[in-house]
Amino acid sequence: MSKLETELRAAVRGEVGFDVTSRALVTMDASNYRRVPRGVVAPVDADDVAAVLAVCREHGVPVVARGAGTSIAGQATGTGVVLDFTRHMNRLVALDPEERTAVVQPGLVLDRLQEATAPHGLRFGPDPSTHSRCTLGGMIGNNSCGSHSVAWGTTADSVRELDVVTARGRRLRLGQDWAGAPEGLRELMDGELALLRTGFPELPRRISGYAMDALLPERGADVARSFCGSEGTLGVLTEAVVRLVEAPRARALAVLGYADESAAAEAAAGLLPLGPLTVEGMAADLVPSAAALPRGRAWLFAETGGESAGEARARAEAIVRAADVVDALVVTEPAGQRALWRIREDASGTATRMPDGSEAWPGWEDCAVPPAQLGTYLRDFRALLGAHGLRGTPYGHFGDGCIHVRIDFDLLTEPGIARFRRFSEELAELVVAHGGSLSGEHGDGQARAELLPKMYGREMVGLFERVKGVWDPDDLLNPGMLVRPAPLDADLRFSVLPREPVDVAFGYPSDGGDFSAAVRRCVGVAKCRTASVSGSAVMCPSFRATGAEEHSTRGRARLLHEMLAGEVVTDGWRSTEVRDALDLCLSCKGCRSDCPVEVDMATYKAEFLHHHYEGRRRPAAHHSMGRLPEWLRVVARTRTAALVNALTAVRPLARAAKRLGGIAPEREIPRLATRTFSRWWERRRGERAPTGRGDLVVLWPDTFTEHLSPAVGRAAVRVLEAAGLRVALPPTVRLAKPPVGDGRTVALDPLSLLRGRGRVCCGLTYVSTGQLDRARAVMRRTLDLMEPVLDTDAPVVVLEPSCAAALRTDVPELLHDDPRAARLAAKVLTFAETLERHAPDWTPPRVDRPVAGQTHCHQHAVLGDAADRRLRQAALLSGELSGGCCGLAGNFGFEKGHYEVSTACAEEQLLPSVRDAPDSSVVLADGFSCRTQLEQLAGVRGRHLAEVLAAALEEGAVDDPEVER
Repeated sequence: MSKLETELRAAVRGEVGFDVTSRALVTMDASNYRRVPRGVVAPVDADDVAAVLAVCREHGVPVVARGAGTSIAGQATGTGVVLDFTRHMNRLVALDPEERTAVVQPGLVLDRLQEATAPHGLRFGPDPSTHSRCTLGGMIGNNSCGSHSVAWGTTADSVRELDVVTARGRRLRLGQDWAGAPEGLRELMDGELALLRTGFPELPRRISGYAMDALLPERGADVARSFCGSEGTLGVLTEAVVRLVEAPRARALAVLGYADESAAAEAAAGLLPLGPLTVEGMAADLVPSAAALPRGRAWLFAETGGESAGEARARAEAIVRAADVVDALVVTEPAGQRALWRIREDASGTATRMPDGSEAWPGWEDCAVPPAQLGTYLRDFRALLGAHGLRGTPYGHFGDGCIHVRIDFDLLTEPGIARFRRFSEELAELVVAHGGSLSGEHGDGQARAELLPKMYGREMVGLFERVKGVWDPDDLLNPGMLVRPAPLDADLRFSVLPREPVDVAFGYPSDGGDFSAAVRRCVGVAKCRTASVSGSAVMCPSFRATGAEEHSTRGRARLLHEMLAGEVVTDGWRSTEVRDALDLCLSCKGCRSDCPVEVDMATYKAEFLHHHYEGRRRPAAHHSMGRLPEWLRVVARTRTAALVNALTAVRPLARAAKRLGGIAPEREIPRLATRTFSRWWERRRGERAPTGRGDLVVLWPDTFTEHLSPAVGRAAVRVLEAAGLRVALPPTVRLAKPPVGDGRTVALDPLSLLRGRGRVCCGLTYVSTGQLDRARAVMRRTLDLMEPVLDTDAPVVVLEPSCAAALRTDVPELLHDDPRAARLAAKVLTFAETLERHAPDWTPPRVDRPVAGQTHCHQHAVLGDAADRRLRQAALLSGELSGGCCGLAGNFGFEKGHYEVSTACAEEQLLPSVRDAPDSSVVLADGFSCRTQLEQLAGVRGRHLAEVLAAALEEGAVDDPEVER
């Protein structure tokens, strides 16, 4: 333990982390930069902050204040001690609705403030797209703005007073009329009044540099306002008094379609006299699907407010009439507005991938020009991109002249980095030529501070340095930012990654087979740190359960990045730090869809476990649950399910079995079916001829349906045949030229009899435990069996969502060298998709009941649930299913040490939705894990949609309790 760490532990009451994980998690923010800190401290109050500053000052170690780490210019990283305010100093201290003020700590997340103020009809004005995780301290440090700045300005416009600790330990209360100014600041400013009055461009989004013009006497000598945007270089914020604004009672959203982005940009300034709350712009490049938008190739989102829905709509329609548009749409329904805003908010992530899948990066994310100049500036900007052979798609705050853009810089090679520098220098000159600011929202950091002389001139930048000297004479706070900056092309986070491809098992098709590129996907926007989810969203349940960065998708990606870098995490694939962070990953795959850049942590976890345990002894749970299909097949062959059930019902035996199998002692071992689904199928086939004249469908007997929930398979057969479809099961022997049509598996090749019978398997349990060699063997055997099916037009119907997701994604990505894997993946359909595509004229029975439950996380992330929604609607099953994850997640919730997190995930959305549902509700749970979690934690029987429809076909007997085990 170093002397610095020892003294910090003695001086502060909060956590002090100098371990590998603590340091690795904060080497990066959402920028292109990386710095390795000495340690991390989570202070509990202002006294802790002062103590940290005192110890670090004595040792000459710099200090960096950090909120959510979503800064994109590099100002939330450092080589000294990082202060993490999100763990403890994250409270709303006071709320005064009468005065319209709130007292907040720096680690308070913006959405928590908005939730507290909403019942009083109030809100905090600025709202960056990261509102669900960004902190008030970070917003003040960067002077953040957001989409409503045309109405409510920047964070500086919403600050009244700030409590600050200086680098030398002085505690100041900053406000107007020089309140809290450090000694010497007023005298310095009084001597430079002429420069202050003439040296700052007038535009709504000038964020670059220090806001020293706020100290002019005619502007109230507002020290608090001048502190905003100082990026933690002047003092450390410990508390803030902020102003609130009245929230409109109703809102409407006018979406205006234009032929291109230049036309949209030129129109934006003309809408401002009509008083919109927002004027946001984006082009078609960033829209996954324009189906919900009016015609056009670029759009403006103009939001209006009013005392009533009618007043808000009237204002939106007035904007439409005043705008020269290709097409327009006015949306008043809150759900519809949220869906449209999500498209815009996710742009900061989706913009990191070009349409062809290549990477794009921040660095010139938020330049701002006078709004009237925006159209001209965008044309010049596009020309500059073309001159350098670069691509990027602008979007952002068109009404304020502030443009966000991610550019496909090559930051991996020396020529690419040199071009990045040349472009940056020329773009700075272009912005200044249009009267703009290098930063219009996110601050200068390391990305732009070096170029501030182009905007302000040497004299003004020299004054910035003198101001820094007054506040922080020892240059202790965030050195290298704003003044005396580090070069914009130094400390790039990609430089430490291996140049040669890493030997991996999965194919990573979206990343060119490069695991480093897959890990690079995480750009740090931290949507995974959202504390609550809405709608059907899933990501990231483990973070919401623990609140720890290492249990977020971003945190795990950072640890993998450092594992590849080899500087902080030095054990490579053997790293215990990476293993421990991934241990609480539920492999829910939520990040695959909810992360704006589609980070796939479930796949990365499987990859890591594969290498980590290569040639080593695995945990018992990997054998007991990872090889579950093998054990269950043995039970089925020996017909000992009843005996196993009887033995596990004896508590001492069950305890011993759980201990040996690495199973959580709190869990009950599920009962096995005494007659498997396949055995029922064979008996039924022998008793009756195949029915139906419609399309042939092959029903996949997954492990869970086969051995644990055969009632689901029987119900699916009942419904599929009622819809007129012919049902078959996959072959159980490898056949030369087998028929597929009646489920029979007749061998035409004598050698096939010698090979023995087998069962298809998606390999899910092997993948989730990182047993990828075994998974590949299982998958190849499955492809051998499925070859005759691949040669037909028959779809493969998979009832278990996790197995369907594995067949759609894991199989082709793990067997990327076998073309049969992609062919099988293309055939996979869910139960609802099968009925919709292959029995479109069939009308399901009327159930006419409300539903409760949860959309399976793998269904949400990989398969989609649109067909399920339509099928439920046709069956008169009303209501919506909740989002999130059930928490059991296959083997995860059964593993020893996971029970607490597993139940916390269930308590977030699933269990409350079931408890709050009307008594007449049908509890839907298509996944075996979801049904098991409901049964074990709530004593509720969840049903697969097939079971509900099958029961309704039997004269409406939806309440039939028969469940054959």
